Amino acid sequence: MQQQSNRKASVRETKLRLPAASRQRRNRLLTLSTWVVILLVWLAITSFKLVSPVMVPSPYSVVTSFLTMLRDGYNGIPLWQHLGISFARLLAAFLLAALSGIPLGLLSGYFSPVRAVVDSIVQFYRPLPPLAYYTLLILWLGIDERSKLTLLYLAALAPIYVSCVSAVTRVGRDYLLSARSLGADSRQVFFHIVLPACLPEIFTGMRTAIGVAYTTLVAAEMVAATSGIGWMVIDASRYLKSRVMFVGIIIMGLTGVLIDQLMRLLERKFVYWGGDRR
Repeated sequence: MQQQSNRKASVRETKLRLPAASRQRRNRLLTLSTWVVILLVWLAITSFKLVSPVMVPSPYSVVTSFLTMLRDGYNGIPLWQHLGISFARLLAAFLLAALSGIPLGLLSGYFSPVRAVVDSIVQFYRPLPPLAYYTLLILWLGIDERSKLTLLYLAALAPIYVSCVSAVTRVGRDYLLSARSLGADSRQVFFHIVLPACLPEIFTGMRTAIGVAYTTLVAAEMVAATSGIGWMVIDASRYLKSRVMFVGIIIMGLTGVLIDQLMRLLERKFVYWGGDRR
């Protein structure tokens, strides 16, 4: 009887698992089909010359420009170096934002006096467009890397801080009271209850932050820069080099997707109790 009941339970689990797997395959097929349709529409527009090639270059010309840039670089600088410079700026600012934003957000959510001091500052500058205060950063810090890193840092800090504060405020009060009733002090409650409960939302905030910082990268490289993938797109737009612009935009989009997938992988590995399983 015990073996029969175990066999039935195994069959039920398999039946539940199969629809989930089929839905995942269907969603992947829909994603692939969407991009195939976009590529076909792009090919049709350029093949029938519905739009000037200066405005929308053909996929073939974009691929040709990409191969040329791989061989010769852009403006005398190899393509990998443009990408490496942009990534160095992005990752340095993101790491600084994570190292300061996570503890600051957790403390603000856990201790109301800290939140009273910090929250209004973050909420004040968070809605401001980066270009609105970038000129001030250049005036204060100069036109070198400091102003660019500070701009990217501020862009990444706000989403991380907000997600941490939100995560702490959503921790179940019953968990906190149960831990205290068992004799846990504030430090133990924070590190064993609050922090693990907040990690899924912290990772979501970091994924959002690195996306916001990546979009801000173009603004950071608009002024007084001679390298970087964002600068390459801006420089190409001045001379109507739409093929170079498409190459830069596609590279930024693909690398952005790869970064997001890496963040999801880290979330599944380290936050196995609440990570993104998609």
